[in-house]
Amino acid sequence: MNAPTNLACPDSALTDLGDVADLADLTDVTDLAGLTDVTDVTDVTDLAELASLADPAGLADPPGARFTPDKLAAVLAGVCAVADLDPAGATLLRFATNAVFRLAAQPVVIRICGSWALRHRVGKVVAVADWLADHDFPAVRLLPGLPQPVRIGGYLATVWEEVPTTSYQPTTHDLASLLRRLHELPRPTFVLPAWSPLDDVTRRIADAEQLADDDRDFLERRRAEVAEQLATLEFPLPSAVVHGDAHLGNLIPGLDGPVLCDFDSTCFGPPEWDLTPIPVALRRFGGSPLQARQLQRTYGFDVTTWAGFEVLRAVRELNMVTSALPILRSNPEVAPELHRRLASVRSGDSSARWARYR
Repeated sequence: MNAPTNLACPDSALTDLGDVADLADLTDVTDLAGLTDVTDVTDVTDLAELASLADPAGLADPPGARFTPDKLAAVLAGVCAVADLDPAGATLLRFATNAVFRLAAQPVVIRICGSWALRHRVGKVVAVADWLADHDFPAVRLLPGLPQPVRIGGYLATVWEEVPTTSYQPTTHDLASLLRRLHELPRPTFVLPAWSPLDDVTRRIADAEQLADDDRDFLERRRAEVAEQLATLEFPLPSAVVHGDAHLGNLIPGLDGPVLCDFDSTCFGPPEWDLTPIPVALRRFGGSPLQARQLQRTYGFDVTTWAGFEVLRAVRELNMVTSALPILRSNPEVAPELHRRLASVRSGDSSARWARYR
């Protein structure tokens, strides 16, 4: 029996709002107060009419405007209008830096980038997805025939083919196999960003909602400390295209085997970075040591025995702490876990267990 299709990468999901019967239900479920101040999406029966509005629901916000649930219904409807899709019954799979919807009427997933500070990644995501498709690499595919990314007001979205899934649970053996294959691909002809794992940290801190001044100061100091350590590393493996966020939540169990998703962090850099998330996750979230051994054995390299691993661990954890900063006000349920992670990093407690953002 097939499990529900999930392009949203469940291990990193922050909020699952369940099935949305129609846009009116989305308004009710997510408490989209204020949509009617400009235009009420539920009153627009023709999606083309919504797409033609000069500024549906205040979507042409200036840089720095918040990504809140108030705008989700309007952006989703606008993307569907452009792509000739039906948003009725859509399921909000994830509401984090991106909002990810699965449509009910068509086998399509829509991913809306809501962080102004991270909008620069969307064009790259499209280029990487096309490049992987050209190489027949097992990865999610963009919806064909649609120029992407789709722009609705000030927001950018990508539209993907839904991956039919099985109940199989991908393993670190699967992940390592895909990473080896990815790292062996030739460098793309388009300009792929160089690995800069603290760039998103810097942007998130600058874009943080409701972050106390002392926490902001600490994160900025910690980022500078880690950057200094990072600059001294010499990597034993040759540079390659790296996924950038290689954990099991970014594998989807497709009918023909696991496929890779989420190319926000894809870049050209050290493969050691792609081998870091699993051992860090085991330390922070728990799990079987067999997962790390499978990764090491299948890939053929044990990153944890390399002298630079502790620096990469610190970089990874700083990314894990700051990932929720841009949505602290938009999604306050992440705050307790964010502050727990922040407290353990501030105290230097490298063994404290974390919970996954929900």
